[in-house]
Amino acid sequence: MPIGIVGFGSYLPGRTVTNAEVASWSGTTEDWIETATGIRERRYADDNEATSDLAIAAARAALGDDEGLRSRLAAIVLATSTPDQPQPATAALVQRALGLPGVPSFDLNAVCSGFLYALTIVEAMLTRSAPDATALVIGADKYSAIMNRADRRTVSLFGDGAGAVVLGQVPDGYGIHATHLITDGQYSEMIEVPGGGTRRPVGSPGTTEQDLLFRMNGFAVREYVLRTLPAAVHAVLGTAGMKLSEIDRLIVHQANPNLVELCAAELGVPLEKVPLTAVELGNTAVASVPVTLDSAHRRQPLRRGERILLAAVGGGLSTGAVLLTWY
Repeated sequence: MPIGIVGFGSYLPGRTVTNAEVASWSGTTEDWIETATGIRERRYADDNEATSDLAIAAARAALGDDEGLRSRLAAIVLATSTPDQPQPATAALVQRALGLPGVPSFDLNAVCSGFLYALTIVEAMLTRSAPDATALVIGADKYSAIMNRADRRTVSLFGDGAGAVVLGQVPDGYGIHATHLITDGQYSEMIEVPGGGTRRPVGSPGTTEQDLLFRMNGFAVREYVLRTLPAAVHAVLGTAGMKLSEIDRLIVHQANPNLVELCAAELGVPLEKVPLTAVELGNTAVASVPVTLDSAHRRQPLRRGERILLAAVGGGLSTGAVLLTWY
């Protein structure tokens, strides 16, 4: 039987950060931020709130009160590029907090497309698990912790958040039909945190505090997204033997509202089919796809049989697309 989404939820921290506040850090103006990005505000986690805390809250929302989902979990996979610490995997901390000893738990880093990479991997895992097995896939990031607040082109974009889904078996005709993943490592320097790993450890000669913060070549990434995301959408549709006109909702990574709208225009998809959360939440990195899925459901409940296409581009550079029918 196919694998589909049988539970989902999200979590957003309580602190709202306005464009006025970002402008005061970065030496720009509120008008520049909104015109350049389309973002009006974003959410920041508290200083004592780690990525695992965001992930735990989203996981609990996805699992709800269904003890059956919890008891049948065969895996917990956390997609993140802002782990609590270099080791152990932040997923292990999530597992502990959820009270699920023994469940295999690990992190995955494909930056903003990581949630779709995780969905693809977990779908394959569940095809080899017990028929009633479920798995928890979480996307969580705390980019406020790695922002260079003097860099208006990045600090204006990002916010914090987490989203999660539970995967399990669904009847024939529903669930995940096709996935498509791409990595172009030759462009890896376009999106990076260059310091803090084994190549440039903290405290090593020549490594500064600035090297521990996020960097992005925004213009080059924009061009890559406009070229690669539509191609991934068409590729996953081709694998499934479907047409774009058959898709009910296109949920794409919320890089910024302006770029989301450009992608929709490039694909010829009407904006009413493309849910948008980045205006109020900014770019929540790997969390943006599951957060937007949950938000879209809250605004207009997902109906059984709806065809949904998820797509994202992130560091690596990496691209992912997943096509499913809602159950």
